Amino acid sequence: MSDFTKYIRHIPNFPKPGVSFRDITPLLGNGLAFNAAIEVFVNRFRSELIDVIVGIDARGFILGAALAQRLGLGFVPIRKSGKLPFDCYEVTYNLEYGTDTLAIHQDAFSIGSRVLICDDVLATGGTLSASIELVKKLGGDIVGVALLLELTEFEGRKKVVDQPIFSLVEF
Repeated sequence: MSDFTKYIRHIPNFPKPGVSFRDITPLLGNGLAFNAAIEVFVNRFRSELIDVIVGIDARGFILGAALAQRLGLGFVPIRKSGKLPFDCYEVTYNLEYGTDTLAIHQDAFSIGSRVLICDDVLATGGTLSASIELVKKLGGDIVGVALLLELTEFEGRKKVVDQPIFSLVEF
């Protein structure tokens, strides 16, 4: 299976008028497609020296945890502010429609750990940039970024310079 686009639903005017949402739930809900997508990530990153996978709230948890399990690695969540129960580092960043704050436990991994960041979508790059900043605050060495899909029209990749990005699907 190589064409994952047929499992990504296009929803116009969501979450607000003028926005075109790419819904990955059909892919996640199809066992064969979901497994095939994770297998592509496994094959891409199997030979990398990775200590831990970081998944971004919330769909990055699904992909990152599955990938971590398949590679025999630990998983670390980056969550929205106020959701983690221990001492955290936080980063506030701009969204198209306001600001948001992400957090990671201060003891999530050791300084010098080789980290793969995993998320579902790259659009403007704000969430990913904030996540990269959090990983660097902990002293992590970012091996790469694994994304299910990239919305190229928003040019989020330009905001995330010097990071190797692997996108399964581009729109």
